[in-house]
Amino acid sequence: MSDAYILGIESSCDETAAAVVRSGEKLISNVVASQIATHQPYGGVVPELASREHLRAIVPVVRQALAEAGKTLESVDALAVTQGPGLAGALLVGISYAKAVAFALDKPLIAVNHLEGHIHAVLLEERQKGNCELNFPVLALVVSGGHTHLYLAEQQDTAWTYQNIGRTRDDAAGEAFDKVAKLLGLGYPGGPVIDKLSVHGNAMAVRFPPSQIKHPDRNDRRAKIDQDSQSDHPRFDFSYSGIKTAVLRYVEIHDMARRIEQRRQALSQIAKPQLKDYLALCDSQTLDLVASFQRAMIEDLVSKTLAAARSCDVATLLVTGGVAANNELRERFERDAAMEGLPVYFPSRPLATDNAAMIAAAAYSKFLSGAFAPLDFSAEAGLALR
Repeated sequence: MSDAYILGIESSCDETAAAVVRSGEKLISNVVASQIATHQPYGGVVPELASREHLRAIVPVVRQALAEAGKTLESVDALAVTQGPGLAGALLVGISYAKAVAFALDKPLIAVNHLEGHIHAVLLEERQKGNCELNFPVLALVVSGGHTHLYLAEQQDTAWTYQNIGRTRDDAAGEAFDKVAKLLGLGYPGGPVIDKLSVHGNAMAVRFPPSQIKHPDRNDRRAKIDQDSQSDHPRFDFSYSGIKTAVLRYVEIHDMARRIEQRRQALSQIAKPQLKDYLALCDSQTLDLVASFQRAMIEDLVSKTLAAARSCDVATLLVTGGVAANNELRERFERDAAMEGLPVYFPSRPLATDNAAMIAAAAYSKFLSGAFAPLDFSAEAGLALR
């Protein structure tokens, strides 16, 4: 079969992205317009503002991605767009644009699950390196600001299937990083700041107990369905609301509120704070708290993921999503997985966070099988991956 060029569009949260990927294995262009500056004053993503920014950015972002790839809307073979999960309003911007182009030019349109996209970000880059053969079964940890999921992935011919064996009961891991950073007056997004500051503190200074999950999630109908239909594998769920509360209690007990407010005010006066600015505004107690928090988070992610890998006797581990850019997380997975003889793969840092290259890459198998979306499909904010 001749090469297929797919234009991917991603607008699930606060990045407007477009990319052109050839045959699911060659990245031709990848453009991302970030909204960090828009949401920074609020300490998190504001859905209405995100939707408006997507409306402003989507046409120029797509034009730039096509120009860098030397392609036009007429010359691409198909369009792929994120259907969910994500913010409904944000998703609809990308979907509406993709539908309009597909209808006007009579192009195939492929709906892609955002979580599957993150998994295919790893596969895309491994194929580019010439590593086209994966040993199955594959376990994928998708860990980001909105998601913390464990999937057993299988490939049959060109189609991929996914079985969820773990998910967060409350906050996603990336959300916990961002909320703790906000609590400590470190700004938004918090994950990268905590990662950089953690090496300057004592990671053993504050003991955070590991989360204990001893019963099914009675409030989650999907978890019940998973347990009923996938009883051949135990669950490896996560929970991060407890550690977030523990950090808050530590701040209250040690009377850190005044220092945090001073830090918040000082950082708000700096347009683009650098590491030296954060260090100048953080005392040793704060640095120790940050380092201890990150250590506890990563210990939980790594230990539960590797326990799932052992239980399911997997041959390959993929770790992807925005939190996969964390330096300590990568080091721990590489070290601990190597001790168990388990190969682990990550996306590069540009493809760890939300992007459209992963959407175009995930769409290729659907393109080959003719699994095109009807033009009446819509956004699904809670779309499950199966």
